[in-house]
Amino acid sequence: MSSRRSGRFTRVTPEEERIPIGAYVRAPGDVPETPLNPNASRGRGQGRGRGRGRGRGAVTAPIPVQSAHGSSGSHRGRGRGRGRGRAANTITREELADEIARAIRDTLPDVIAQAREAIMGEYEGNLGGGEEDYDYSTPNMSREPSIAQPTRHHGNHDRRGCSYKTFMNCKPPIFNGEIDPVLSSTWIMEIEGTFDTSKCADEDKVIYAATMLKGEAIHWWGMVKEVRGREAAKNMSWDEFLRIFKEKFCPRTAVKQLEEEFLRLEQGNMTVREYTTKFTEKARFAEFYVSTEERRVERYIWGLRTAIREFVQIQKPGTFQSAVDAAEGREREKNRQGEDRALGKRKWEGTNNDSKKGKTSGQERKVDQSSGVKQCPKCNRYHKGECNMNQKVCYKCGKPGHIATKCKRGRVCYGCGSPNHIKSECPQGKGNNNQGRITDNRSMDKKADTGRPKARAFRMTAQEAQETPDVVTGTFLVNSIHARVLFDSGANRSFVSSTFCKNLGRNAKTLEHALEIETADDHWVVVREEYDDCSIEIEGSVLPLKLLPIALGDFDIVIGMDWLSKNQAIIDCENRIVQVWVPEKGMVKIYGDRRIKDSILISVTKATRYLKKGCQSYWAYVLDSKKDKPGITHIPVVREFQDVFPDDLTSLPPDRQVEFRIDLTPGVAPIARAPYRLAPTEMKELMTQLQDLLDKGFIRPSTSPWGAPVLFVKKKDGTMRMCIDYRELNKVTIKNRYPLPRIDDLFDQLQGASYFSKIDLRSGYHQLKVREEDVSKTAFRTRYGHYEFLVMPFGLTNAPAAFMDLMNQVCKPYLDKFVIVFIDDILIYSKSKADHEQHLRLTLSLLRNEKLFAKFSKCEFWLREVQFLGHVVNEQGIKVDPAKIEAIEKWEPPRTPLEVRSFLGLAGYYRRFIQDFSRIAAPLTTLTRKNVKFEWKPEQDNAFNVLKEKLSSAPVLSLPEGNDGFVVYSDASKLGLGCVLMQNGKVIAYASRQLKVHERKYPTHDMELAAVVFALKIW
Repeated sequence: MSSRRSGRFTRVTPEEERIPIGAYVRAPGDVPETPLNPNASRGRGQGRGRGRGRGRGAVTAPIPVQSAHGSSGSHRGRGRGRGRGRAANTITREELADEIARAIRDTLPDVIAQAREAIMGEYEGNLGGGEEDYDYSTPNMSREPSIAQPTRHHGNHDRRGCSYKTFMNCKPPIFNGEIDPVLSSTWIMEIEGTFDTSKCADEDKVIYAATMLKGEAIHWWGMVKEVRGREAAKNMSWDEFLRIFKEKFCPRTAVKQLEEEFLRLEQGNMTVREYTTKFTEKARFAEFYVSTEERRVERYIWGLRTAIREFVQIQKPGTFQSAVDAAEGREREKNRQGEDRALGKRKWEGTNNDSKKGKTSGQERKVDQSSGVKQCPKCNRYHKGECNMNQKVCYKCGKPGHIATKCKRGRVCYGCGSPNHIKSECPQGKGNNNQGRITDNRSMDKKADTGRPKARAFRMTAQEAQETPDVVTGTFLVNSIHARVLFDSGANRSFVSSTFCKNLGRNAKTLEHALEIETADDHWVVVREEYDDCSIEIEGSVLPLKLLPIALGDFDIVIGMDWLSKNQAIIDCENRIVQVWVPEKGMVKIYGDRRIKDSILISVTKATRYLKKGCQSYWAYVLDSKKDKPGITHIPVVREFQDVFPDDLTSLPPDRQVEFRIDLTPGVAPIARAPYRLAPTEMKELMTQLQDLLDKGFIRPSTSPWGAPVLFVKKKDGTMRMCIDYRELNKVTIKNRYPLPRIDDLFDQLQGASYFSKIDLRSGYHQLKVREEDVSKTAFRTRYGHYEFLVMPFGLTNAPAAFMDLMNQVCKPYLDKFVIVFIDDILIYSKSKADHEQHLRLTLSLLRNEKLFAKFSKCEFWLREVQFLGHVVNEQGIKVDPAKIEAIEKWEPPRTPLEVRSFLGLAGYYRRFIQDFSRIAAPLTTLTRKNVKFEWKPEQDNAFNVLKEKLSSAPVLSLPEGNDGFVVYSDASKLGLGCVLMQNGKVIAYASRQLKVHERKYPTHDMELAAVVFALKIW
């Protein structure tokens, strides 16, 4: 093959003809990819030569070439004369070979790399296939352009986004499943950052992220896949994954706790950088309080230490970062000042007179650029504005021409800026009558100070209110209830005492955003509810009032600036008068309580004269409705046994016929738990009770491997009972099956009794020793040491049964004759006064001989009616304890199955007093079943109210008499079984229950028989 060029013939070798020209080459400038084919186009050309000739154009270059006739590509021309014609703008075959080789060399590595990445992405992304299934060999240049797509034996997949290998190369974070909002949200941010870096496709995010779950998190993900199905989990959107992830690992309770921690966050001993890190970390979970840049800055400045906070406030930073920079700059400056002072102190001993000049020997002090305040060259201090060093300027008013000692302004408080007092006497500081005041820091507008809030409020005593000049107190009708009210202009909001809320007769509404209240002891209280429909009556007019519930001092209501400003109130502190604008009446004066002066006594004559003049007077008297309880020396029989009623137990009990023992499940290892955190008052009580128990010999120091934590429970008389959390020990203890007596059986013994005495043992459990080999198992751990009990402690699973066993053995001679016992409660009953005197003496003698001691303040003697085990017993019979009925009457409608069970538990205790109890309670019982949706419908509400009404009007049931016969009335229906026990025409007890599932299929006669069997089993 030959070609004509510049009038010469050039021979092309066979090797040159075998140039690989089937390559897939992209032209420069992102021109669409075009196959380079020498026969791609034909055109016309002109040729020179003799005779007719045919000319063949050369192959086009990678960049299209415009031909002489306006078309690109090679040309086929005709000419006259001899020889072959040559088209315009053509290249030779050698040039074409060079272009193709260069194009392949430049583009082929990228093509292969892209193909390999796509293959690995499909392989490692669990999309099927394996690396060995792909052909990575160099493509055949003679093939069609499909070389850019690798051969895959198991099908092709059009893939977008990154491969799993690329994703892993970005080092994504691992999540181990901690229930921690901080860790989980941090992982979310980091994994989403990895997605952005690796350009991960949306459909791959869940799959890739799931591979980073470890520990508890991978178990959770496995459950999700089982519940939803593997395909559904694989195709889950990233937003849906985040939703269920946050539900599991960012629970709302944990977020609320972090929010409260954020509200209490202060710098304390942390550096500014450490404080900033914690602030930023916790602010993510309190978005409401940092919803704007201004609020974020205010909250940040509030938590800084005083010295740094005051400096940053002066700078008035507009952004959070500028506030951080100012705080860090101030901290660095203070650190340098401390170093300079230390350096100056060391150098003072050996310096010459030059050291007294303004310069520091050795080095100049650097300017802190980050804080924005530069060092003054005149005074060598850091301040803004002009230097006043050489001017006579007053430090009080800031005006020139005089000094502070001659300033006419007088004393000025550096705390609030007000005149006529100093900071230590400032009423807005902590040092004066603010021991119980509270501050509302919820809304800080643009004009608010960025420091600690200055608003004052309330938790003050009546005495403090009398001594504080800017508050007014009085008694007013709030929701038609007399309330002790404090008007305090320093309070931002109005508040109601937590104990007074129940008198409002209103339901609290949940606030959209929690309100933070700072108490005077630097603690934060978060209020989440508000009573927004209350009212206060003033001079016959009713004005609306919104109240926030919080613990107050001696006042029921505190009215703050929200109400005072709305009603245009004017407070006359000197005369203790509040003027309020009342519609249709104008300004109305409210006269507050005057300061209580020493009582002035006047004579009867003067009082009579004042009354004749028409002076207003009040008649007040106090009547004590409680009768003094007679002392032990005034009670017949009991006064003979004063040693049975000591003031306290002072020593170990004697050896008895029963010892408390703790038998464990075989193979159990000792269990020890860390002590619980206790309140300061509980810590003080713990130390007191530990010392008391040591003095009595009830406990001793221990080296036992066992250890349980301590907690406190408040008793009825208000004192604290120390209890040990023996739950772990109880789990491995073999249960003592000694039976406790049935309540019904105990009351049946009281037939015909008309005199009663009740004895309560003093710390009954401490009057029984623990078996020596079991003492180590009672060990408990406290902050003040490790101890173990020598007497039976509270909280052990077998304690009631063991003590019941002891009391039954001690009282066995008189049991069910004139004494009944339930654990540590002893009831003595008699039919006559003479019998009761004898029975009481025998019982007290028995206690004396057994060295069992009682608590006189909890004992009652010579009663005609006694409260015992939630019932009231007299000679007429037995009835429900009114105190328990009061609790039932005030019971609010249940909102959960647990609350329904609680109500039915209390009501069911008195079911013997209610006929058809089971039938009435059936709609409520249905709500306690599994897989039943809780819906409070009219039938449930009706059953709830009927039970309350029945219990409130429960009849007095007779007690069985003598040997007279009993009559049982029974009935059955599709709803349940019911029966009544009667004697001599008097109701002794009611009983009922619902039918079981299989019993509902019984024929009628079988149901009737089931009712009889049910009655006989009970009675």
